[in-house]
Amino acid sequence: MTHAVTVRHNFETGHRLPHLPGKCVNLHGHSWWAEVTVEADEMAAGLVVEFGPFKKLLREWIDTHLDHGVMLGPLDPLLPVLRSHSCKVYEAPDWPTVENVAALIGDVASKALTELVRAPGARVTRVHIQETHVNAATWTAS
Repeated sequence: MTHAVTVRHNFETGHRLPHLPGKCVNLHGHSWWAEVTVEADEMAAGLVVEFGPFKKLLREWIDTHLDHGVMLGPLDPLLPVLRSHSCKVYEAPDWPTVENVAALIGDVASKALTELVRAPGARVTRVHIQETHVNAATWTAS
């Protein structure tokens, strides 16, 4: 039997994808929703992970690095320009596609989980990122 918990958080972030054809070459923003699922085969003290501390770490990271800012790829020429104007800019490890943002949040959530009271073997198994009402991506642990 597997037990799972899911936390959600929303944030407002801009991005652009100048390496792809189409309208996303332009700087634009979304109201993003992140949904992170943690699973464990066995619970410990009746839990998979404590919700409060897990939500706090995940939300603090998102709010500090992404909310009301802009995500740009490491090769984006707008990085130095926006930084020179004291804009909140997060340099993503790769281009900030919704698929890459799902993987990024998965990595952040997995690192946060290691600091918390959790069931043995608890792991982040799924991250679902909704960038618009009609576009989303899901990262699933292999």
